[in-house]
Amino acid sequence: MTTLTARWVVVDIEGTLTPTSQVHVVLYDYARPRLGPWITEHPTDPIVVDAVAQIKTLGGLGADAGTDEVVAVLHRWMAEDKKIAPLKTLQGLIWERGYADGDLVTEFFPDVVPALRAWHDKGVDLAVFSSGSVAGQVASFSRSTDGDVTGLFMAHFDTVNAGPKRAAPSYQAIAAALGAGEIVFFSDVPAELDAAAEAGWRTVGLARPGEPFGDADFGPHLAIRSFADVSVELA
Repeated sequence: MTTLTARWVVVDIEGTLTPTSQVHVVLYDYARPRLGPWITEHPTDPIVVDAVAQIKTLGGLGADAGTDEVVAVLHRWMAEDKKIAPLKTLQGLIWERGYADGDLVTEFFPDVVPALRAWHDKGVDLAVFSSGSVAGQVASFSRSTDGDVTGLFMAHFDTVNAGPKRAAPSYQAIAAALGAGEIVFFSDVPAELDAAAEAGWRTVGLARPGEPFGDADFGPHLAIRSFADVSVELA
């Protein structure tokens, strides 16, 4: 087992904490048919109004485009797995409701929560950086196969409040928000690890069998198959 020291552990979600299918199958399938009704049912919600305006601009639609046209753009982005902020915002709102209603339950890899709890108990602070919205992150942690684990995390970051996951300035912004201390980032995507390393973070790649990046080349980054392969001590 490899032992690391850190003040902060920052984790990705998809492919790192949960199977990719949790997002691409379970959550996407839940959100897809609810996007249009959500927009229609929240015509004055400023978050929804702003998201729809952004979608029209980014999707090349006119200002008078209808909901069906907006939804068609959203479905196309989902099919292409685009990490676009207004899409993630609407998905997050829908997932938040789904978790609150008990329709959704997050399934973590079995090694995840025991490791996070162990690091948390040692005084290491935990944070999340995911392309999913902060609202969606918190909702997904509130109802899981391991119960409500929201209390383990001190901070949440997404592409809105931090920036793109494959760009070093995003990690610099997160480091500034977290304050002083060594940071270790766990992700299954080598390009994200490259960006974090460029920002001065320590990095660990999750090469989980059967996942999209299970056989990826992690280059200079420490690569593990499970959180059970590494221990994090408080720096």
